[in-house]
Amino acid sequence: MGYPMAGHLARAGHEVSVFNRTPAKAERWVTEHGGRAFESPRAAAEGATAVFTCVGADDDVRAVVLGEAGALEGMSAGTTLVDHTTASADLARELHAICAGRGVGFVDAPVSGGQTGAENGQLTVLCGGDGAALERVRPFIDAYARAVTLLGPAGTGQVTKMVNQILCAAAIQGAAEALAFGMKAGLDVDQVLDAVTKGAANSWYLEHRGRTMVRDEFDFGFAVDWMRKDLRLCIDEAVRIGAALPATRATEEAYAKLQQRGDNRLDATALIRLYTQPHDEIS
Repeated sequence: MGYPMAGHLARAGHEVSVFNRTPAKAERWVTEHGGRAFESPRAAAEGATAVFTCVGADDDVRAVVLGEAGALEGMSAGTTLVDHTTASADLARELHAICAGRGVGFVDAPVSGGQTGAENGQLTVLCGGDGAALERVRPFIDAYARAVTLLGPAGTGQVTKMVNQILCAAAIQGAAEALAFGMKAGLDVDQVLDAVTKGAANSWYLEHRGRTMVRDEFDFGFAVDWMRKDLRLCIDEAVRIGAALPATRATEEAYAKLQQRGDNRLDATALIRLYTQPHDEIS
């Protein structure tokens, strides 16, 4: 997702330097958008007003931000680090403290809207951190966002993203069961979708993914691996704060079964396969 997000920054007229752990991707981005590619996060961050990271998980963030070659080593006091990764709230708090010790602003800013939202510059950005730091980088974020909200201190952006993912997982689980049920009943599911998406049962997933779910098309979007990773973050945080997530736990287990089947890189809506293409161990 960082690839198109950085592209929007370049198109908005900002001078953009990039780093990717796969150098060929960074070079391809430069060919398309201009700017410069660097061999380390530190080198890319040197002289920058703001640094944006968008990687996979906590360990990936640490790898590109911390250490001698990390972005933070190239940043000066008064600059701001924005992490768009969906990661743990604990990591956000950790990075906020480290950045504060160096006079660097920090915003945890996970995004919602998926690959399509990134490509269209229509992401929802859920922010935690200091309001002044967010205002310094707001003109940059506006290049690829439709909504930017400060939810509270460091970590609250990540916790709000967990709320978002709990809701998304429930919507996908419901759509998967309902559509598989309709198919098993012999209904014209296209006609069913036309009907139910005009009523109270509608959701983004029914409207935008319902037909691809029925057609068993999943070569796009937000991967099963990433959805399970996000749900694990939700469950870990729920344990920390004493919250009950029974439905989320059941959905996380369903995604584990998809991974065991080898469907790791398919879109998260491939959950319907557990009900339309059941293996013997699936009840």
